Amino acid sequence: MQKNDNACSPETLAAQALGWIDEQTRAVVPPLHVSTTFERAADNSFQAGRSYARADSPAFNQPEALIAMLEDGADALVFASGMAAATCVFHLLAPGDHAVAPRVMYWALRDWLAKSSQLDVTFVDAEVEAFRQALIPGRTRLVWIETPANPLWDVTDIEAVSALAHRAGARVAVDSTVATPVFTRPLALGADLVMHSATKYLNGHSDVVAGALVAREIDSHWQRLKTLRAHLGGIPGPFECYLLVRGMRTLFPRVRLAAASALELAQRLQAHPKIAQVLYPGLPEFPGHELAVRQMHGGFGAMLSIRVGGGENAAIALAARLRLWKRATSLGGVESLVEHRASVEGPDSPCPRDLLRLSVGIENVDDLYADLVQALS
Repeated sequence: MQKNDNACSPETLAAQALGWIDEQTRAVVPPLHVSTTFERAADNSFQAGRSYARADSPAFNQPEALIAMLEDGADALVFASGMAAATCVFHLLAPGDHAVAPRVMYWALRDWLAKSSQLDVTFVDAEVEAFRQALIPGRTRLVWIETPANPLWDVTDIEAVSALAHRAGARVAVDSTVATPVFTRPLALGADLVMHSATKYLNGHSDVVAGALVAREIDSHWQRLKTLRAHLGGIPGPFECYLLVRGMRTLFPRVRLAAASALELAQRLQAHPKIAQVLYPGLPEFPGHELAVRQMHGGFGAMLSIRVGGGENAAIALAARLRLWKRATSLGGVESLVEHRASVEGPDSPCPRDLLRLSVGIENVDDLYADLVQALS
């Protein structure tokens, strides 16, 4: 493969998937590489630099290069899921190491962290002062940030928390799945790692489960992560890599359209008498709005939550009356989804029982709003 070295914008490089062309066929869409093993040369070496696909498949090359470019990172790794990527980072912690993570965050990861007997994790609110108080200099090795944080959309100051963490001797990893590289570049704000559930916006079509990590620099810690990925085996297949690249070609127009619709829906829903509260960083009334304006550039994401007047039963009934919005888990696809998160997360969830999470897709915003209005009425 050859890389397009023109000084183009991220939008152009994403649309052209870095401009890579298959050298043998001159195909604009590179072929799938499905081989799991690679031949040795007569001198017993691996001339192509690969021995086995679990450690390093040629199918990884293009999605990893594209994701690294999108995040202005030095290198990237793709995984079989967002959970595989996130847990790989925590698996590098040694016995006795301490980590700090948000109280409100992606539930599957929070649940795993809370139930692990091998990890010492302190859960905190999104404010900088909460992170400051939780840090233990010399013991805290990892600070995990999710911003905006699912499903209340709290915004955390990446730059301020990164500075505090580094002074305490800790690395900073940011789950930027919801912000996407379209709106936030955590590495430029001081983070050491960025994690994406690539199942969501990077792929964008609800047909791939994948994850990714991006590093600000290639160091011994990053090399250990690469080795651990191979040892744990949490890698995507070649077809998943192909679909991920295909999805990222339309990342910028998809995310910008969905975010614009999300802002409009949030503004309209605020005035509805049966909506008790709208949670969205783009609203001036939202507690993290000013920080979001500074940290998120060009938009506030396509996720919002509504708290329904009448409580849990009213929220569940509202979701059941929707026609266009699909009642399903996940987010970031071209179709709009709605979910009663407290039912999914269970009794330990910090999510209010009257809350519905909305993932705004790329449908006509008037149609989406009309569906909400008919369900509310």
